[in-house]
Amino acid sequence: MNKFLIAVFDSEPAADAGLNALRALHAAGDISLYATGVLALDAQGGVSVKKSIDPIPNGTFTGLAVGSLIGLLGGPAGVAIGAATGTVAGAVRDFWVAGVGLDFIEAALQHLKPGKVALVAEIEEEWVIPVDQALEALGGQVFRRSRTEVAEAQFDHDIAALKAEIKDLESEASHASGVARTQLQARLAATKASLDGAVQRAQQRLDALKQEADAKAESLKWQLSQVKSDVKARIEARMKRVKSGYHARGAKLSQAWSLAKEALVA
Repeated sequence: MNKFLIAVFDSEPAADAGLNALRALHAAGDISLYATGVLALDAQGGVSVKKSIDPIPNGTFTGLAVGSLIGLLGGPAGVAIGAATGTVAGAVRDFWVAGVGLDFIEAALQHLKPGKVALVAEIEEEWVIPVDQALEALGGQVFRRSRTEVAEAQFDHDIAALKAEIKDLESEASHASGVARTQLQARLAATKASLDGAVQRAQQRLDALKQEADAKAESLKWQLSQVKSDVKARIEARMKRVKSGYHARGAKLSQAWSLAKEALVA
């Protein structure tokens, strides 16, 4: 299952040891490690990025989600290597890209106090014991959350809301006259423009999903070429599961995009 991992340590050497432990589990085939990053809080609570996003094995696209999560954890300093722009809109985009709830961020931040260091990673794992044992033995407090279809759900909600508003405005405008009708038509045009913007964002999200799926497929192929023969079947099963999951997400988003396009031409 595709998950985000945040492990909070007392020191940077401990976090480095945790990172090496994740890489060892990846090499053994126990997990698939897509990307990692490390950030720290100094004694005054200032945030610094100790290790930039490290995609596995190469390329940057698998690191976007981890970058978004670091941006959410680290604020302005985290944003320096994250996906957001430092604005409210950027923070919302980070939540969409990361695909986690605010409660997950808050739970980790309760333990990420001054002097602490956080190891952030995106992984595939079938069971939690290998990672938990490795990181807890090094003093890490482990938080994990399955990535969800936050962006897809938000697009569905936004598109449905805009379509409903357009329908109401069209009905009201059909019974209005004079200045009221003119005002309603202006609002209707603005709402349709908002729907058009949602359609464009949905298309961008579809493109991003494909890029992410392709990048992870390459990462898993690389891992498959490196592991011992007795764990190759496990990696191959992950590859099938990841491909199926991205196909389902893309189909759902494509349907929402099509319905929105129909509403615009109606």
